[in-house]
Amino acid sequence: MKQQHSLFAKLSKCSFGQTKIEYLGHVVTQEGVQVDDSKILAIKQWPMPISVKQLRAFLGLASYYRRFIKGFALLTAPLTDLLKKDAFQWSKQAEAVFLHLKSVLTQAPMLVLPNFSQPFVLVLGLSLPKIITPSYSSPKSYQDRCRNSQPMPARCMRLQKR
Repeated sequence: MKQQHSLFAKLSKCSFGQTKIEYLGHVVTQEGVQVDDSKILAIKQWPMPISVKQLRAFLGLASYYRRFIKGFALLTAPLTDLLKKDAFQWSKQAEAVFLHLKSVLTQAPMLVLPNFSQPFVLVLGLSLPKIITPSYSSPKSYQDRCRNSQPMPARCMRLQKR
């Protein structure tokens, strides 16, 4: 197949038999996916923003890890409001939200990978993919969730080992 479709692997860019891989600011292990420790350190050491440009840079880094934080948009809303034209006025509330966001980001949970030996449902839509396992949701509630929770059409598939 490799030769038939002209696929080639550059050995200097390949690693085999690894138990931990750092990829695009994430660390992937057999337990799951988590934020890279170097990024956590960068977030911990991030200084208090004193301009819109600095705040935008911090929110850009933070939003890259939004999938790790439940309710990320609500949490960052006060800081996002400061990005509006002529709205940057750093306050005690903004400082509290900034420090809380840093704390939440540095304690981000691990995203667990699905158990491939068990059937699970993968819900694909315009937002991030969601995996629903039988222990989390019954097939009926899965179908209801697929129909009712997506504002735009979504493709829902049941994945099973064949």
